[in-house]
Amino acid sequence: MITGLRVANFKRFAELSLPFRPMTVLSGMNGAGKSTIVQALLLARQVADRPDRRVVQLNGEYGLALGEALEVLYVDASQPEIVVELTTETGVYSYGFGVPEDSRRLNLSISDSPPNHPEILAARGLGFTYLSAERLGPRDQLNVSAEEERYIEVGVQGEFTGQAISLHETSEVRPPLRFPAAEEQDIVTLRTQLEYWASAIIRPVQISANWPAGITASIIRFQDPNVVGEPIRPANMGFGFSYALPVLVAGLLIPVGGLLVVENPEAHLHPAGQSKLGRFLARVAGSGAQVLVETHSDHVLNGIRLGAVEDRVVAPDDVLVHFLDGAAEPRPITVNSRGEFSEWPQGFFDQFDDDLERLSRVRRARQ
Repeated sequence: MITGLRVANFKRFAELSLPFRPMTVLSGMNGAGKSTIVQALLLARQVADRPDRRVVQLNGEYGLALGEALEVLYVDASQPEIVVELTTETGVYSYGFGVPEDSRRLNLSISDSPPNHPEILAARGLGFTYLSAERLGPRDQLNVSAEEERYIEVGVQGEFTGQAISLHETSEVRPPLRFPAAEEQDIVTLRTQLEYWASAIIRPVQISANWPAGITASIIRFQDPNVVGEPIRPANMGFGFSYALPVLVAGLLIPVGGLLVVENPEAHLHPAGQSKLGRFLARVAGSGAQVLVETHSDHVLNGIRLGAVEDRVVAPDDVLVHFLDGAAEPRPITVNSRGEFSEWPQGFFDQFDDDLERLSRVRRARQ
């Protein structure tokens, strides 16, 4: 498990150190550095994923689109080197990246890397899944990967979700991740568990995924269990299904010791669905895996809290929220056994209360 991340000279951060827990949440203002933290992790992941490489790409790989090398160097950096340092239960791992002076360079040279990489960062396939905020919307067909079948996961944009379901549909979901109401029925396969979770979070649904021979594409179709009729295309189910489905598949397939990184899991979901998805992610974090979430949703955050204190699927002490408001250091916020935050700084999911107060003042003024 990652227990800490240090970043130096990267984008807006001259120096940043963050503790991590099994469930770590990044929240805060736009442009305050939440995505930068995820991107720093992805730079180190590129090295651990392929140790023979000499440069890391700033664009393309893992969906990164960071532009030119000089753009990602902290503006007042004393030297042209970016540092990403991970602390895990097995030690400290430091990654250095040289920033060339050539403004046209779209990569960083690797100036320093550890002789061995932490397993959570170097894991192939299902052991490391990153889902970007820019996931694919409804598609009649999805891409397929040429990777070894055992390493195929949902992809950065969810582009391999259909293939992953098709390949793993009869795999058993680990006990901590199984839908509670299905435990007595001994229904443990990925596809059936996926249907249970999707039905609870979004709406009742049956899901089929096929990877037909002869075409390099996969197909996902849905069915309303209460209506007899033709399978429903993704476009006729809405964006919420297409955005949430890869999150559910990745969470159900993650092994013990794996890492799931999700940006904006709440996208296109009804508030009730956002809360339930937060509870699901808390369950993943309590299953022996680690979850890093970037979110703007108080519903997701409240769902995580409910997962800790009502469902009791993750310990409250294992939940940590970092609130970034543009200040030099993010504010760590913990959760106690009653589901309460250790503090509630201004700007931290307080807009609902602010708006209600303003509306109340308007009503009083007009009476």
